[in-house]
Amino acid sequence: MMLTWFARDDTPVLTGQRVILRAPRATDYTAWRDLRRASRDFLRPYEPRWTDSDLGQRVYAARLRRGREEAKAGTDYAFFIFTRSDEELVGGITLSNVRRRAAQFVNLGYWMGHSFAGKGYMTEAVSLVIPYCFETLGLHRIHAAFLPDNQASRRVLEKNGFTEEGYAEHYLQIDGRWADHVLFGLTRERYDAAVRHGRR
Repeated sequence: MMLTWFARDDTPVLTGQRVILRAPRATDYTAWRDLRRASRDFLRPYEPRWTDSDLGQRVYAARLRRGREEAKAGTDYAFFIFTRSDEELVGGITLSNVRRRAAQFVNLGYWMGHSFAGKGYMTEAVSLVIPYCFETLGLHRIHAAFLPDNQASRRVLEKNGFTEEGYAEHYLQIDGRWADHVLFGLTRERYDAAVRHGRR
């Protein structure tokens, strides 16, 4: 148990101008619990239902173990987002459901603590995982989805070159109900064109 708890995670550290992304660690537990608890009302309309028991240390430890196993298998990667100035935890990003062979895509998800929302941290964090997806993982597409009224999420994706690709009825279970989502995507071709024209 202890060896698993402190085992190394090979998920890379991604550094931007204002934020640093890295894999969650055991020592992040208290900061994660406190931020999630303080942001409960803010996050509830956008996430699957969760309770205080989901913030327990055993649950967190299980998440770390699962995250390391998934990263090793190359299927999922979890990052916490920290400010560079004082290394404060502000949110998280997940790259999940990596598909290879003919598909070569990944699903992007993210959450932000209430007191840090609207400050540009998530826009920068997403900009850091995009090159990781295309250049390091060698994927061809990044998928993202958000609730139709979540304009903040729309802005984050549009600023990072994603475009609207569709609308999915009853797509994900959010706060105990099946909710419609807007579907966005970013292809390697659009990413490469942005790099060539100096937009990245």
